[in-house]
Amino acid sequence: MTRDILKLAWPVFVGQLAVMLNGVIDTIMAGRLSAVDLAAVGLGASIYVSVYIGLMGILLALSPIVAQHFGAGRFDQIGLEVRQAVWLAMLLALPGCVALGWSGLWFALSDPPPEVAAVAAPYLWATAAGLPAALLFRVFHALSNAVARPKAVMVINLAGVALKVPLNTLFMYGWGIDGTTIVPALGGAGCGVATAIILWLSVLLSIVALRIEPLYRELAVVGGGALGRPDPARLRGLLALGLPIGASYLVEVTSFTFMALFLARLGATVAASHQIAANLAALVYMLPLALATATSVLVAQSIGAGRPAEARGRAWAGLRIALGCALVIGIALFASRQRLAGLYTGDASLVSATVPLLGLVAAFQLFDATQVMCSFVLRAYRITTTPMLVYVFSLWGIGLGGGWWLAFVFGTSDHEWAPALAGARGFWAAAGLSLAVAAAGLATILARVWRAEARGRGDQPPEAAVDRNRSR
Repeated sequence: MTRDILKLAWPVFVGQLAVMLNGVIDTIMAGRLSAVDLAAVGLGASIYVSVYIGLMGILLALSPIVAQHFGAGRFDQIGLEVRQAVWLAMLLALPGCVALGWSGLWFALSDPPPEVAAVAAPYLWATAAGLPAALLFRVFHALSNAVARPKAVMVINLAGVALKVPLNTLFMYGWGIDGTTIVPALGGAGCGVATAIILWLSVLLSIVALRIEPLYRELAVVGGGALGRPDPARLRGLLALGLPIGASYLVEVTSFTFMALFLARLGATVAASHQIAANLAALVYMLPLALATATSVLVAQSIGAGRPAEARGRAWAGLRIALGCALVIGIALFASRQRLAGLYTGDASLVSATVPLLGLVAAFQLFDATQVMCSFVLRAYRITTTPMLVYVFSLWGIGLGGGWWLAFVFGTSDHEWAPALAGARGFWAAAGLSLAVAAAGLATILARVWRAEARGRGDQPPEAAVDRNRSR
C-alpha cells in the first residue's frame, strides 16, 4: 500500500511543487525589485488565491466521483461527468472574474498604501483574464489524478514553471527596440500577466494530452469535438459534493488572506514578512497535499470496487507516511529558518521580522499533515459537509478571530508576553492552534465513519449515500 501511494504521489507532488514555484519565483523577483512590489504581489496573490481556490474546490468533486467509477469499472460514466465539470468550470469563471476585477472592494477591506494598491490593481486584472483557464485546467487535473494518470499534469506544470522567469522578466521590466517600447514595464503587476499566459498555455497542452492518451479515448472524455449540453442532474451532483469542498478551501485560504489584508495596515515590512512565511508554508504543504491526494484517489477506488478493508488500510498507510514526512520537514524548517529568510530578501529588517514566523510554520507541520490527510480521506467517502463545519470553527473562529485578538488586542497590552504575539506573530500562533483543532476534529469524524462501517451501518452518511446511488 505504501508503494502504491508513493507511486501516485510523487508526480502529483512534483506537479504541485512546480505550481508553487511560480509563486516563489514571483515573490523572489518582486522582492528583488522593491518592498512595495513584493507587498503588492503578496496582496494580489492572496486575493487571487482566495477567489480561485474557492471555485477550484467545487470542481474537485469530480475526483472522488471519477475515482469511484474507475474502481468499479463504470468507464462509460466518467466521460459524462467530465463534460459536465467543464460546463461547471465555465459557469464558475463568470463570478470569479468579476470578483478579481473589482479591486476597489478588496482595497477597501485592506486599506493598503497607495503605492501598493497601484501595483496590485493591474495584477488582479491580469489574473482575472487567466481565471477561466485555471478552472478548465483543474478539470483535467482532477480527472488525471482520479484515474491514476498524474504525469501529464506534472509535465504541463513543469513547462509552465520553465516559462515563468522569462515571462516575468519580460513583463516586469518591459522590452523595446531602438527606444521604442514594445512591452511596457509593469513592475510587480507583470507577474500577473505572466501567470495568465501560462494558464492558457496549460489548457492548450491539456487538450493535446486528452487527444493522445488512449485511456481518455476509452473513457469517452474526448471525441467528436462535442461538449454536449448541461445536464442539471449531474451538475447538481457535482455541486452537492463540491460546494462544501469549495467552502472548506475558501475558509482555509481566506483565513490566511485576511491575515494579509489585516497586516497590510502595519506597513510594507510586516506585510512582506507575512508573504514570505505564507509562501514557504504553502510550498512545504505541497508534500502532505500530494500524499493526501494520492491516498484519497486510492481509497475512493477501493470504495468503488467494494473493498472497504483495503480502503482503510490505504488511509492508514497514507497517514503514517504524511506524519513521518511532516516531522522531518518541521525539524528542517526550524533549523534553517534564518537561511531560508535570507533567500527571499537581502533586507536585514525584513529577515529579522520573518525568522520568528518561519519558526511557527515549522511548529505546526504535524497538525497540518494530519488535517489534510483526514480531510481528503473523508472526501473519498464523499463526506464533505461536516469537515467544512470543522474548518469554519477552527480556521475562522480560532485562527482568524483568535489571531486578530492576539495581534491587535493582547499584543498591544502591557502583558509580558505581548511583544512576542504582536502583529504577524499573533496571527501565525493562532493559525497553528487552529490547525491542531481541525486535525482533532477531522480525525474524530473519520474514526466515527470507520466505527459505523465496522458495525455494519455503512461507511457514509445520507448525503454521500444519496449521491452514490443517484441514478445515472
